[in-house]
Amino acid sequence: MKYCLLGGAGVFAIHTAKYLLEQKETELVLCIGRNSVKNTAFTLNLGKNDKRYVFKPCHIVYEQDFLFEYLDHYKPDFVLNFAALAYATSWDKSFRYYDTNVTAVSKICEHLSSKSYLKNFLQIGTSELYGSVNKPVDENYPINPTSPYSVSKLAADMHLETMFKVKNFPMNIIRPSNGYGPGQLLYRIIPKCAYMLLNGQKFSLEGGGRVKKSFMHCRDIARAIYSILHKGKLGETYNAGVDEPISMKEIVEKIVKYLDMKYDNVILETKGRIGEDAQYWLDSTKLFKQTGWKAEISIDDGIKDTVNWVRDNLKKFENENLNFQLRA
Repeated sequence: MKYCLLGGAGVFAIHTAKYLLEQKETELVLCIGRNSVKNTAFTLNLGKNDKRYVFKPCHIVYEQDFLFEYLDHYKPDFVLNFAALAYATSWDKSFRYYDTNVTAVSKICEHLSSKSYLKNFLQIGTSELYGSVNKPVDENYPINPTSPYSVSKLAADMHLETMFKVKNFPMNIIRPSNGYGPGQLLYRIIPKCAYMLLNGQKFSLEGGGRVKKSFMHCRDIARAIYSILHKGKLGETYNAGVDEPISMKEIVEKIVKYLDMKYDNVILETKGRIGEDAQYWLDSTKLFKQTGWKAEISIDDGIKDTVNWVRDNLKKFENENLNFQLRA
């Protein structure tokens, strides 16, 4: 089996690529990313000494000619689309989210629609489409996007669903919980908090950490993706999440406790973001019933895994930006 991962330098794709390379039937893992990863702390030794792994730097919006050449040369059975502008505060330059998350996806799928080598195009969606919820919601729950980012992801999902119905385009959509794990960029809450505390700095917790999200380790997301590709039903959308959401404050408290520090000494509670959803919570029953998948890594084990990765690479992070930077 040959796999192509778009957005292949991101943390979700790196963990998925590592998981795919563990499978004996894998012939090729082709990762295509906007840039090659320069800081080796973020690559997690992906593909080291493994000839089945190939990385190609390519921008899916501005270099589609190269992208299509790579696809037709390597002829992957499965194309996994991790590539997206993904940040909740997407009201600034929102058009860029549509360029990447909708227009580019439609062009890629149109190119692939005539290719006999393709067995499945898997879109990595988002749980944010359901908006703030007070119970675990399944795939039929009313959609309620609350930002340009989530609107753009919904548009891509709807485009793919229509392609499947009208043109029989082989596709699936996964809507995973909020992912985290070693290799994640430092503007995300778990690695950022760990990095700042380990460097003797205080961490600012927006909104006092009242917002709840369903944090899931990237390896569990990788397992869910593999299950859908090989056991799922074409044309279906699948939620993939943990059983219970957790507040941002509880996440930070676990990091503080693991580092043997005192919360009041190292955490500053600040105002929350305007319009931020209060809680994300997924019902993954459909995926479990059809494939047997279930999240395995506990939040405590996952946080320890991520904090240890940050601690082991502190010196490599000295020049890394701790804030989100919008790029095309």
